[in-house]
Amino acid sequence: MTFTALKLSVPLLRAIAEKGYDVPTPIQVSAIPPILSGSDVWASAQTGSGKTAAFALPLLQRLARNRRVPGRFVRALILVPTRELAAQIGESIRRFGRFLAEPVKTLVVYGGVSINPQMMALGGGADIIVATPGRLLDLVEQNAVSLSAVTTLVLDEADRLFALGFADELNRIVTRLSAKRQTLLFSATFPPEVEKLAQSLLRDPVRVEVAPAPDTTPDIEQRAIEVDAPRRTQLLRHLIQTHGWSRVLVFVATKYATEHVADKLRRAGLKADALHGELSQGARQQALADFKDSKTQVLVATDVAARGLDIVQLPVVVNFDLPRSATDYTHRIGRTGRAGERGLAVSFISSDSHAHFRLIEKQHRLTLPREQVEGFEPLEIEVPAPVSTGGIKGKRKSKKDRLREAEARVNSGNEG
Repeated sequence: MTFTALKLSVPLLRAIAEKGYDVPTPIQVSAIPPILSGSDVWASAQTGSGKTAAFALPLLQRLARNRRVPGRFVRALILVPTRELAAQIGESIRRFGRFLAEPVKTLVVYGGVSINPQMMALGGGADIIVATPGRLLDLVEQNAVSLSAVTTLVLDEADRLFALGFADELNRIVTRLSAKRQTLLFSATFPPEVEKLAQSLLRDPVRVEVAPAPDTTPDIEQRAIEVDAPRRTQLLRHLIQTHGWSRVLVFVATKYATEHVADKLRRAGLKADALHGELSQGARQQALADFKDSKTQVLVATDVAARGLDIVQLPVVVNFDLPRSATDYTHRIGRTGRAGERGLAVSFISSDSHAHFRLIEKQHRLTLPREQVEGFEPLEIEVPAPVSTGGIKGKRKSKKDRLREAEARVNSGNEG
């Protein structure tokens, strides 16, 4: 199959060739024809499979057929969970549409920056808006844009939109859209809440599910290393220096931890930076740009960096803290091993996270040997898992409670 066979226009084919794409990926082969025909599409494919091009190319072709209606209207709306993903998709759309006879006006809007320039840019409307839900609603409520003329709605990383608590905002947006629109849902995973969303939004959708084929499955070596929690930063520094990792994306659980770990690494002589949601948008963009350009060796991030970001030739991802959900494990490690490159994903397992990692393994049908690094062998004993309340997001015991229980078990053993 070729892009020409997908009946894409000459200007789009020219842009595709300029980007160096030779043949369409399976998700593009399956999704582009029904999108071009106007059908709703419910698409699921692995991270890094080319989902953005799968909806951007046919969307541009459909919009290029008709001129924009004058006024504060938008014809296509793409909703995403993070600012970084919005910016990345906007840039991809601009590159794909650069040779079209009539320019397709594409605007990217998100929070964390002044709303005034975005309101000014919306003068005269837009063909495509790529947005995070909260900022879009702000613009709608200030009458900067009307959603009544939207002909196509795209939800990218739909499961993450729900995970980040956008459900209410999504509902408020959907009520402002025409019922006759085309709706496209794209994600690597579709948990139950997204299944319900799809059923409520889509009309007779074409279901596209692209399972990883042996030759397209990312080549990612996965390792699980046991280490006491207080020594994780030292172990991370040791691994970086011993193995000569050129760039490492490190995932932690909290915004505070990003700054704390990055600071410790900088004191050890490594070029490290932090990325989290409380940074200004300029700081977030700069941190990511420096990492992509190899000016920074280690980027310590929350899950804001786990979805959709395409970091070329990223060799290593480290789960300093395990993700709360097994689904996020997939997206985290999917930042490496992209575009045919080989990748490495390392997870640190401490005394209180053994049971949680076993649940992650179970969901992904993995069995990883537990490794120990000489000089960093763990001394803390495994903390028994609490009684399950369903799912892997159960309430965790506090650190004080875990220490008390460990002390009680030691004392009990001494008494015997």
